[in-house]
Amino acid sequence: METGLAGKSVIVTGGASNIGRGIALAFAKEGASVTIADIDEAQGEKTAALATQSGGKGSFVKCDVTHPKEAKAMTDACISHFGQIDVLVNNVGRPVDGPLTTQSRESISRQIDLNLIGMVNCIQAVLPHMISRKYGRIVNIGSEAGRIGDPKRPIYSACKGAVISLTKSVAWEVGEHGITVNVVCPHTVFPANIEEEAGKGSMFNPETGIYGRRILKFVQSPEAQQSYLTGHVIKRFGTPEDIAYAVVFLASSGASYITGQTLSVNGGHSML
Repeated sequence: METGLAGKSVIVTGGASNIGRGIALAFAKEGASVTIADIDEAQGEKTAALATQSGGKGSFVKCDVTHPKEAKAMTDACISHFGQIDVLVNNVGRPVDGPLTTQSRESISRQIDLNLIGMVNCIQAVLPHMISRKYGRIVNIGSEAGRIGDPKRPIYSACKGAVISLTKSVAWEVGEHGITVNVVCPHTVFPANIEEEAGKGSMFNPETGIYGRRILKFVQSPEAQQSYLTGHVIKRFGTPEDIAYAVVFLASSGASYITGQTLSVNGGHSML
């Protein structure tokens, strides 16, 4: 299928590694120009270089999406560098484990800022430009936690549930301007190469990340993987590419009549 993405300009937030890197490189392979927005400068620059090597054009912008001014600066940089914004992929997000009774007010606020408010900031920043051009594709990265809940991550689950509702609401608001808004919900996805991709601030960093050592155990032990995947119909972990293909489709010309929808890419973990 012809995606119609060659020459398009795409922003991928949290694009430095894991799902974000997979998404950025998938767009680059379609011939798109990709702005990687992330707080990890070293990995972000690396992803930008890989995007250029993959057949598109890559550019890195250091950005903390939880600050509206930085989200606006990100959009301005993309327009300055590539002339326009055709696609926004809101990928930034991070879970925090722990029951609600143990969550501090500071932790709750930070999770809401990162997993929901940052997305709002980026959508608000790009919409005036998209509306003026009567064209745009917005793909938000949600989570299965937002669809079925997760007792280990109550605030994260609440935020991702809100992302689904936000997606539908904005889709209603901007559809008349030729803009579609959809959400992709992954389940368990690990970086292809944890040691290479996980920067110092990454939750997957084997030394400093909250999930780094735990994930290494799964990667290095087939027995641990199979035990974890008991509830999956497809008996493997998801890859960044699995998510990327879904995102590219929703941004493509073939999905121009799809908006306000939630697509789960979860190996059959849940079938809602």
